[in-house]
Amino acid sequence: MTMLSKYYVPGLAIEDHSIDVPLDWTGHEPGQAFDGETIKLFYRVVTTPEHVHDDLPLLVFLQGGPGGAGPRLNSPTSDGWIEEATKHFRVILPDQRGTGRSSRVDTHTMARLAAAGADARAQADYLKEFLADSIVRDFEHLRLTEFGGRKWVTMGQSYGGFLTLTYLSLFPAGVIASFTTGGIPHVPADATEVYEHTFPRMARKTAQFYARYPQDVERVETLADKLPTVEDVAEFTAKLNDSVLGSMAETDVDHRLGLIAGMAAHGFPLLPNGDPLTVERLQCLGSDFGMKPSFERVHWILDDAFLTGDGSSCADADLSDEFLAKVMNATSSRPLYWPLQEFIYANGELDEPIRWAAQRVRDSRSEFGTDVRPLNFTGEAMFPWMFEQESALRPFKPAMDVLMDDTRFGVIYDEEQLARNEVPLQAAVYFDDMYVDSGMQLDTLSRVGNSHAWVTNEFEHDGLHGSLVFKHLWNEALNRGDLEELF
Repeated sequence: MTMLSKYYVPGLAIEDHSIDVPLDWTGHEPGQAFDGETIKLFYRVVTTPEHVHDDLPLLVFLQGGPGGAGPRLNSPTSDGWIEEATKHFRVILPDQRGTGRSSRVDTHTMARLAAAGADARAQADYLKEFLADSIVRDFEHLRLTEFGGRKWVTMGQSYGGFLTLTYLSLFPAGVIASFTTGGIPHVPADATEVYEHTFPRMARKTAQFYARYPQDVERVETLADKLPTVEDVAEFTAKLNDSVLGSMAETDVDHRLGLIAGMAAHGFPLLPNGDPLTVERLQCLGSDFGMKPSFERVHWILDDAFLTGDGSSCADADLSDEFLAKVMNATSSRPLYWPLQEFIYANGELDEPIRWAAQRVRDSRSEFGTDVRPLNFTGEAMFPWMFEQESALRPFKPAMDVLMDDTRFGVIYDEEQLARNEVPLQAAVYFDDMYVDSGMQLDTLSRVGNSHAWVTNEFEHDGLHGSLVFKHLWNEALNRGDLEELF
């Protein structure tokens, strides 16, 4: 086991480790030698100081996302489930491939691929290597090579629940028991079906937000009336390109600076990184509405919007720098989060391409129009304009255009294997979950062997990060005898 460092934070002993895994698992098996291009898989081993030398069972955390790194802990209570988990387990916190310290993929990576001559097809194939089938093979390789093949318990949060079903489809023999929270995908998977369920919930969440903070109805309306739409920005930048910047390369820094200067001169509000603030990007503040205390976070962002007088809503007021910075931070993506978002539903050979599922569903629902008042917020959904107008996502656009028409992906779910599953699976299903429809979760669980659902409306999607959810799942599994193999 290759250790990079060992240290303590208050209440926790932490070891940092890293191993090599294949970029492409095709032709390779976890636990066996491999050749070809490799990437780094980084992971942490966490215990409480009093258990450092104890032979505890293993629990591996399957992080949410996609594109999410493992938690960075300040104490046992900084991520609520850790305090209970470290009473019973040595906790393994991997950074999924492409995230955190595991050979991170970001705009620089995509720029390097393009500079090395990789065309859009090659870039798309590269991104495919960072989906669930490869992630789970990394973890199984880690278990077999670094932990002596010892079976472990899995804890999957959100997208980690998707990874859990992939693990139980591909390598069930490596798992003693599984816990999931807010993350059972619908199988068979269909991105369009997901958004047909979640967009109505986004509208209901918006109504709940305005009911709690009615003063924000006028604030958001005033903002939306002041801001350009995505189409306005696209039309303006096309004209600017043709008349002024047409001879410059698409990736030229001067080209980017020229666009920023042109938009500023035209009066488009710009975020600190130079991205235009459009109505559609303002609507993306609702991405957080399935968490707590997201209504409060968005309310306080809006509270700082206007400069004039006491900061009340004013059509003639300038937008504050603080507001623009907060909007940028709240709506900016982790590097792989939006590029992979819709492809987590792609299982093997698709009958038809995904082709921007969220945008197609949004276009069918007039209540999300930019001219509708009160303005509705959107939730966890990616749209084509993000890869045209957001600086952090523009380098991914060539690959995205290819992927959206692709129909060949790795197999992530084996429905027959899941039906005969024997690994105890305890799932927390949040009844009002904005991101993963509870009805669809329960439908899947009804067809997964040895699965048990705890349905609750006490928590939002991020309930695991408090102190109660993991303890409840642990006690349910313990009292049912599902954890007998641990003792």
